[in-house]
Amino acid sequence: MLPLVVALGLLTPASLPHLLVGFAVFQVVWGVGYGVPLSVEPMKALAGLAIAGALSYGELVAAGLLAGGVLVVASGRGWLASIETVVGEPVVRGVQFAVACLLVVAAVDPVAGAPAVAGAGAVLAAVVAVVSRRAVALVLLAVGGLWAVTVGGVPQPSLPALSVFPTGGPSVSVGVVEGLVAQLAMTVGNAALATSLLLSDLYDADVSADRLAGSMGVMNLAAVPFGAVPMCHGSGGLAGKHAFGARTATANVVAGLFYAALALVAGVLFAFPMALLGVLLVVVAASLARVAFASTDRPLAVAAIGGVAVLTNVGVAFVAGIAWWHFRG
Repeated sequence: MLPLVVALGLLTPASLPHLLVGFAVFQVVWGVGYGVPLSVEPMKALAGLAIAGALSYGELVAAGLLAGGVLVVASGRGWLASIETVVGEPVVRGVQFAVACLLVVAAVDPVAGAPAVAGAGAVLAAVVAVVSRRAVALVLLAVGGLWAVTVGGVPQPSLPALSVFPTGGPSVSVGVVEGLVAQLAMTVGNAALATSLLLSDLYDADVSADRLAGSMGVMNLAAVPFGAVPMCHGSGGLAGKHAFGARTATANVVAGLFYAALALVAGVLFAFPMALLGVLLVVVAASLARVAFASTDRPLAVAAIGGVAVLTNVGVAFVAGIAWWHFRG
């Protein structure tokens, strides 16, 4: 979560303190509400498209609001299981790989600006990965944060202003619809259906996919207007929390307090080295790509959808993937 949020704060007009407050609030809300350490993550397709420049900030806001509305309606009508049958699993994985490809493209300019720093970051990432692949992003964030503190010092703590659309309102376009559809494909499969199943497996909790869709919809309608990034749940984040020992909502409360504290001094991250941010984007892209290919028996289709997205856009790749899924023979 943190690499994507930091990248959004540094590469788009999004307010980093407001992004962090959004996660702080809803980590606590859904942890306490569900009684389990439910994950709260950025909507990765939309965040990735915004970081890569494929969506403007206004389009990101509009897509988040529309996603919230669609998820609330889908939840109320019990549509989740039906939607999954329309979009095949390889298509969802293809969208994940497409976003990974676009993040790598977005990393090129920051890395090219200071190749020596990027090279040092890549070496550090490789060394850390030998010990723990999961720790790579956190170590790079910590090193970049120390660099930022050394260069700019620790700012005076300050609360982000409470205002509607603090850095710009929604902007509707064709790109919004393309990004929204691509994100909903991932949200239905991963954030709703897979998370519901994992909650049952890991926590013996009976939470339907439609209920999860409803909470995601409410979260976005309530948070995006106040500067938060579009957010969702996710099976990967839930599995990660469980792997590190989280068993109760206390984990979410602790995470929420951490994000709130970081929001007070978020200004320190504006001195974060951009070349190291580029390396972080590649690390996030590698993680997304690894999940995409590890979870499918159609790797060529996944790769093809990603390639089409790079050559055109995610919307075209998504439609092409659905067409292939229905007419495959």
